[in-house]
Order: sequence, then C-alpha cells, then structure tokens
Amino acid sequence: MPIATIDGLETDYDIHGEGETIVLLHNGFSCSMMWEEIYPMLVAAGFRVLLYDRRGFGRSDGGADFARYYVAPDFREQSVSAMADLLACLGIDRFHIVGQCEGGVVGVDYAVRYPDQVQTLITASAMCHSVICMEAFNRQKLPGTFDDLSPELQKKYIRWHGAARGKAFYNVCAKGGGCYGKTGFFDLRPAISRVSCPSLVMYPDRGHFFEVEQGVAFYRRLTRGELVVFPKCGHNIFEHYPQMYADQAVDFIRRYRQN
Repeated sequence: MPIATIDGLETDYDIHGEGETIVLLHNGFSCSMMWEEIYPMLVAAGFRVLLYDRRGFGRSDGGADFARYYVAPDFREQSVSAMADLLACLGIDRFHIVGQCEGGVVGVDYAVRYPDQVQTLITASAMCHSVICMEAFNRQKLPGTFDDLSPELQKKYIRWHGAARGKAFYNVCAKGGGCYGKTGFFDLRPAISRVSCPSLVMYPDRGHFFEVEQGVAFYRRLTRGELVVFPKCGHNIFEHYPQMYADQAVDFIRRYRQN
C-alpha cells in the first residue's frame, strides 16, 4: 500500500478504480482489510475507492503515544483532521463516505465539519447513543483481554495489526471504551442532526453490540435520511451480506449523486 505522512506519522492507504470517489472508513477494531469483499464491487460499479488505516490501526503508525492518543478527549477531532489532511494530500475534495461502526462516527463528524466536501454519507452499525456508560458497555460486550479472545479472533487481530502489536492493540482498545469511555456516555445525536447531505443508515436486526432501535434513532435524527435494516443479521453486515451491502451503497449514491 502507498504511504502518506500525516502529522509526522506514516498512514497506509490504497486507491482502486476510476470515477467518483468513495472513502471507506473501517470500524474501531480492524483496519482497511475489512473491506476486502466490498471494495471490488464498488470498483466494478464504476467508482474510485479510497481505503486507509487510521492512526494506529492496521499498517498505519500509531506513534509512541498511541495509548494516550486513543483515550484523549480530542481523539474524534484528530481522526477527522487526519482524514482531511490525507484527502488534501491526495487532491480529493468531493467524495462519498461509507463508514462501518466507528467509521460511521468519523463519517458523521467529517460531514459536519466539511459539509461542502461530502456528497453522500452511508453509515453501517454505528452507535447513535449509549444507554449505559461506555466503560460498562465494553465490559459487558467485549472480552477483557486479547488472551480471552477465541483463537479465530486472535488470528484476525494478528493479521489486521501485525504480530508485533495485535495483542497490545486489542488490550488498549477494549479497555474502558477509549476516548468514548472517558466521556462516560456516548451521544452522537447532536452531530447527526447537523449532517446536511443525503445519508443512509444501514443496520442489522440482531447485532451483538447495538439494538436495531439504535439504527432507527440514528435515522430519525437525520434531515435527509434513509434507513435499511438487514434481516437475520449480526453487527458485521459487510460479512453477512457483502453483495447487498455494496448494492445498497451503490444504489443510494447513484440516486443522489446529481443532487
């Protein structure tokens, strides 16, 4: 993958295809590898696709202070700033966003800060607001340490983040909910209400992390929103229904690309 230097740190990215740009934003525990089944279908539909690993994820450098950065109050703001710097470096100033889970949070924040750049926003399995504090939420939903993960998930973390830091990465991210845990309760609703572009919410009907009502609440806050609920589906919609995931994104973007 090509490398861009953002804030003095190496950011790994890749670009595929030709046409209008779709920026894919990975979730909070994996990296751009999660899009392996999705991006070829978007390219085949006539789009240029940008994938990148956010700071400390996948192949991108986290810096010596990643553990501090991950829990810092400006973590969300810095994620948006780094994305803006990367897009400026690549000369991309108009695009569509597809964000999975925490990638959806980054997408919402970006669309609010840079409304003239974002043509459409698609979020999938992204939390709208917490009903318990995030530290308790993580304890309830996630294995406490890397050693508590199943062998299959351990292999995924090593593949995503490398043998040298896969274990440490999980232990940092699972502890206390990162910067979200530091704020106690998470609430994206004020930001969602400020998103001005056409937006699609994709949600599973039986996700492990979030109830489907979270997707409905997310959709109801949008001024130009649509909602798609995937049946008999867990949190990772892109794994359960990759073709439908890509088709919904392409259909939505095509309907609004000229508006």
